[in-house]
Amino acid sequence: MTHVVLDGTLIESDRLAGIRENGNNLWFRQKHKAFGGNVQFLSAPDGTPLWGSDVEPGSTPDITAARLHALPALYKAASDGLPTLADKGHIGAGTGILIQVRRSKGQSEQALCADIRTFDALVRSIRDLGERTAAELKQRWRTLQHITLSPSRIGDIARAALTLNRIWKRSPTRERQLSPSWSLNEWLPASLVSNSRPIEAF
Repeated sequence: MTHVVLDGTLIESDRLAGIRENGNNLWFRQKHKAFGGNVQFLSAPDGTPLWGSDVEPGSTPDITAARLHALPALYKAASDGLPTLADKGHIGAGTGILIQVRRSKGQSEQALCADIRTFDALVRSIRDLGERTAAELKQRWRTLQHITLSPSRIGDIARAALTLNRIWKRSPTRERQLSPSWSLNEWLPASLVSNSRPIEAF
């Protein structure tokens, strides 16, 4: 494997209670105008899902979630020769995490030198192949499109989807055995469904 791709995604949920110190809702992602949890995914160069993190509230920036759950291991991997590609939401991640250069506000891409433009184009094109992970999982496992259980379970559900996705991909008769349109709830441990807590508690 030449590299891995780090990508954060919002897994949407019902409206949630919880206020940050600045008065904003803890689980509301302004960028998406939606409630949910931030989960970080790692994928192989071809987009194959490899790993999913625990959930952080939707308002958590990608770089913060990555520092909590992914970057320590990725630094070690980078020192061993396995770099990570990430998007601009992870700017400031540090050594071994390759990210496009952020342009100054109002600055056109042509204002950058040729070397930087070439680097950005390479990172973008290679990273795009690996950023299909979240989209693939959400498309195949419709439960990930909107969670109605306790938001603290979002990370568990995402990892369950990763495991089932591997099984589905390895099965030679997957089209017949496991329909992509099935709900993940049908495959989750009963404890994940029965132990859900009221949304108002968060």
